[in-house]
Amino acid sequence: MLKIKETFLNKKIKQVHKVINSSDDKAKLRISMTTKSPSQKQVIIPMSNNIANEFIKDSSSRIVNINRALKAIKSSTIADFIRVENKDIIITTNNIALDSDLQEIEKYIKNSLSSNADKFLLARLPQSKSYLKIVGISFISKKTNSHISSDKIEDALKNNHLFNNIVLASRPYIIKMSSKSDMAIIWIDIWDTQTGSNAKKIINC
Repeated sequence: MLKIKETFLNKKIKQVHKVINSSDDKAKLRISMTTKSPSQKQVIIPMSNNIANEFIKDSSSRIVNINRALKAIKSSTIADFIRVENKDIIITTNNIALDSDLQEIEKYIKNSLSSNADKFLLARLPQSKSYLKIVGISFISKKTNSHISSDKIEDALKNNHLFNNIVLASRPYIIKMSSKSDMAIIWIDIWDTQTGSNAKKIINC
């Protein structure tokens, strides 16, 4: 058995070296095509960096408590470990979390944060981003006689039924259509599925 394993491994190692060192572009392309996308076996909770770092100071007890909460709802999902990455809390799980799992994790984190419970977004699975632009908006607000701000755009989107259950991936970016124009173009990034299903719902609406 050991001889068979050794022969198999040596053969595979030689094949890998041959591909890496090959001048054949197609061989190199095969390597890049096998690169995996981010694992779906993660739960992401966006929040400010200082709160996230404070939250995972005692990461081992956080994992124990999250698993206790998941076990209470008879979930088969288990949290393996927790970390902070780009201001997000990332919880790695043994399988893809269900909606009920996400809700239970959210509930635990809200209770843990107490006074800071409103300073994080909903728990979600890893997603892609869709980039959209909004046109036909006046660059100058008639009420304040000053140019529109990202805060005003965010408030408007939150109060629009088209954006129900849609989460911004970053703050809106506003530019004038041209130096002489009084109209604006608003660029927004939203969290989306790989097929862009969220974007498709609101495009041309």
